[in-house]
Amino acid sequence: MPQDRVRIRKVEVLSDDWYILRKTTFDYLRNDGTWQTLTRETYDRGNGATILLYNRSRKTVILTRQFRYPAFANGSDGFLIEACAGVLDEQDPEACVRRETEEETGFRIRNVQKVMEAFMSPGAVTERLYFFIGEYDDKDRHSQGGGKPGEGEDIEVLELPLDEAMSMVSRGAIVDGKTIMLLQHLKLSGLMN
Repeated sequence: MPQDRVRIRKVEVLSDDWYILRKTTFDYLRNDGTWQTLTRETYDRGNGATILLYNRSRKTVILTRQFRYPAFANGSDGFLIEACAGVLDEQDPEACVRRETEEETGFRIRNVQKVMEAFMSPGAVTERLYFFIGEYDDKDRHSQGGGKPGEGEDIEVLELPLDEAMSMVSRGAIVDGKTIMLLQHLKLSGLMN
């Protein structure tokens, strides 16, 4: 059993500002039967959910563009094109994507479909991300979206042909992992044929 291979020795909270950064010292039972003491830092931001909105008849998707400081700090301009997403905040994943979709894009979606779950950066981040797709139509739009300014959100809503979004992935204009995964899923699903 995996839990029999890990013995936690010590957990220290290094930061509890935006999210929680912990340093954990633990013993790990290696495949050769020996124990090894390791130290790892984990960033706990909570679990999240993401959704790609698509319009089958127009063959378009709804994406967002917003400033991401960590991407900026790593040499990009910081403005990433992404699928709508958010932290669960103790909601179930489907309720989260419905809330975030309305806040960020202005759409109230009716039908959503869960397509996968993934750990996006399991070497350091504890987050499990739940992936959804959902069909939209003009009548589903109830506001302009844009996010919550009080939370620092300044979100631009983009409607793009799926083929253009896929081309943007190929040329490096879309570099967000969750978005690339959802675009590829949609393209391979046959829903837009």
